[in-house]
Amino acid sequence: MRVVRPGELSAREVEAWRKLRAESGAPANPFMEPEFTRAVAEVRPRARVAVWWDGDEPVGFFPYEKGPLGQGRAIGFGVSDSQGAVLRDGLRPGARALLRHCGLAAWEFDNLEDGQDLFRDAAVESFASPVIDVGEGYAAYEALLRVRSPKFLKTTLAKERRLARRTDGGVRFVFDERDPAALRTLMAWKSAQYRRTGRRDRFAKEWINVLVRRLHTLRTPGCSGVLSVLYAGERPVAAHFGLRSATVLSCWFPAYDPAFAKYSPGLVLHLRMAEAAAAAGIGVLDLGRGDAEYKDALKTGELTVYEGAAVRPGARAALHRLRREPARRLHAFVRSRPALAAHGRTALNRLARLRGGG
Repeated sequence: MRVVRPGELSAREVEAWRKLRAESGAPANPFMEPEFTRAVAEVRPRARVAVWWDGDEPVGFFPYEKGPLGQGRAIGFGVSDSQGAVLRDGLRPGARALLRHCGLAAWEFDNLEDGQDLFRDAAVESFASPVIDVGEGYAAYEALLRVRSPKFLKTTLAKERRLARRTDGGVRFVFDERDPAALRTLMAWKSAQYRRTGRRDRFAKEWINVLVRRLHTLRTPGCSGVLSVLYAGERPVAAHFGLRSATVLSCWFPAYDPAFAKYSPGLVLHLRMAEAAAAAGIGVLDLGRGDAEYKDALKTGELTVYEGAAVRPGARAALHRLRREPARRLHAFVRSRPALAAHGRTALNRLARLRGGG
């Protein structure tokens, strides 16, 4: 095994990584592709990849970020929606031995991909990641919605028609918008949404800001940035930025213009994204971990992701537990009590309004 910076991976190693993912049978999530790891490494200099070789053949890859005192995290931790190692079938390295070889006291994850047996024992919680299956085409998906969520679909389509009638030029949708100005608009909306709801503004972190802008220009078969925009006339009213592979669109940053809230432009956007994705040969839209009413209305099923940390015995591992475990337990306690979680969201919203003077 060797440990390298992602940019030091050879062309052969990158191709082997892609091949292993294709042969794994797991959903082709773009966050698990080498291009995402290399993009993160451009803005996170502590990014590394452990590479297994069997003779003259690369047979496994483990991307990670190494912090002070050997505290490790999944690559792109905090924004990555699918995490884990990429291994040849039958390759079963021990988690502790892997951490020791990488110089890690612990490796923390919050969206571990299902089927990652190497780290399954380190998982402490599991979460549903809702998905939209459009493998049979958009018409089949819409027919399913008419049965499962008839009121939602009828209301959303009616709002789309009403928005079109009240806008010069009507409503139009662009699945893959290349204009950087549209991305800047989305990021501004999303930052305002984070602040309005009392959540941490991800785009206030420069590395996330730069990463998203760079991924917007990335075009590879396994990982490409996709900016989708819903326009009313020439005015953008809702947008989403995510990553796609040939068969999976990982939904990431959706937002809309609050001035158009009565038309539910975000919901309209997601329906048009599903339609365009199906036409492009994409079979699954992964809406990502997290509870939300719109996800419940749109989803056709769920994947499972895991949160936890693999640790090695020792003082540094104890330090990791001391720093992370109390907060994790508190979050888990709140999530397991819906009424308490609802009160918490209400308090955050009130605080946000006070900060904003509203």
